[in-house]
Amino acid sequence: MTGDNLIQTADLLLRGGACLLLALLAALVLRDHGRVAAGWLGTLFAAGTASFALCSAPGMHKLLGWWSAPILAAASGNNLVFWLFARALFVDGFRPRLWHGVLWLIIVAAGVIEVLMLEPVSSPAAAPLGIALTVQTVLFAILGGVQAVASWRDDLVEPRRRLRLFVVGATAVYIVVNAGTGFLRIGLGSEAGSLMQIVVLALILVAVAAALLRVSGEAGLFPEPAPATRTKACAERVPTSPDPALVTALEQMMTVDRAYRQEGLSIGQLALRLGLPEYRLRQLINQGLGYRNFASFLNFYRIADAKAALVDPAQAEVPILTIALDAGFNSLGPFNRAFKAQTGITPSEFRRLRPPGVASLQKFPNPASRISNLG
Repeated sequence: MTGDNLIQTADLLLRGGACLLLALLAALVLRDHGRVAAGWLGTLFAAGTASFALCSAPGMHKLLGWWSAPILAAASGNNLVFWLFARALFVDGFRPRLWHGVLWLIIVAAGVIEVLMLEPVSSPAAAPLGIALTVQTVLFAILGGVQAVASWRDDLVEPRRRLRLFVVGATAVYIVVNAGTGFLRIGLGSEAGSLMQIVVLALILVAVAAALLRVSGEAGLFPEPAPATRTKACAERVPTSPDPALVTALEQMMTVDRAYRQEGLSIGQLALRLGLPEYRLRQLINQGLGYRNFASFLNFYRIADAKAALVDPAQAEVPILTIALDAGFNSLGPFNRAFKAQTGITPSEFRRLRPPGVASLQKFPNPASRISNLG
C-alpha cells in the first residue's frame, strides 16, 4: 500500500469515527435537552460538523455531485449555528430570531453555489465568494469565543462554568484552523491538509465527549425548559441546605443595604462585602436560591424596587428612566427588557394598571421562603 493510499484510508476511518461519535452526541443531547434552544441548536451543530466531515473529504463532491447539496448546506451554515449554540448555552432565555434563519439561508446558498456551481467551471467569482465564506467562518468563531468569555464571571452554574471555555474554545480553534487551511489553499484540494483537519476534529470530539461524560450526572448545564419546573429542578440541584446565617446575611445586604443599587456590582465585590469566598457565594445563590446567573439574581431585587416605586403615589411624576437608574440599571433598554421578562408587561403598563394590593405587598420577598419551598 502506497503512502497516498495510507493517508486516504486513515482519512476515511477517522471521518467515519468522527461522524459516529457526533451522531451519538447529537442523539444524547436531543434526547435529554431537545425542548430547549441550547439542546436543539447543539444537535444541529453536531449534525453540521458531521456534514463537514463528510463533504470536506477529498473527491467527495465529484463522487456525489448534486446529491451532496443537503450535506454541503448543513456544513456551510454550521458556523452560524455554532455562534447561536454558544449564545443559547450561555445566555439564559436566548431564542433564535427570524433574521438568524435568513442569514443562515444566505450563507448556505453561497456555500452551495461556490462548491457545486462556480469551482467546477473555474469561475472568476469562485475565489471572492470562497474568501467571503472563510471570513464569516472566522467571524462567527470569534463571536462564539467572545460570548463564552463575556459572561463567564457572572455564571453561577458550576458545570457550565467548567465546560464553557473548553467546549466553545476548542470548537472555535477548530473552526479557525479550518478557515486557515482555506486561506492557504490546503483544504479540499490537499489530502495531507484534509487529514490534518480530520485529526484535529477527532481529537476535539474525543475530549468533548469525555468532558460531557464527566458532568452527565450534574444538572444545570442546559437551562430548564419552563419556569414551572424551576422549583423542582432547583430542589434536585441542592446537595445540602444552605447555611441560614449566610442566607440572612445575604438578605440583609440586598434588602436593607440595597447592594443591588451599586453601579457595576460584581459577584466578587458582593462576596467581599459579605466576607465570603466567591465560590461560596456562587454556590449559595445558585444551589440555594436557584439562580443561574448573577444578573438575574440582581434583577430580582431591582425589579422589586422599581415595582414599588411605580405604584407609589408620591413618585407618580418621577420618570421611568429615573426609577430604573435608582434601582441599579444603567439604561432604560435593559430595564424594560428585564421588567417585561419578569412581569409580562412594560413598566409604563405596570404603572398605568397599578395592580391592586401591590403597594401593600412586602417589597422584597424573603429569599429564605424560596429555600423552604425547595423541599
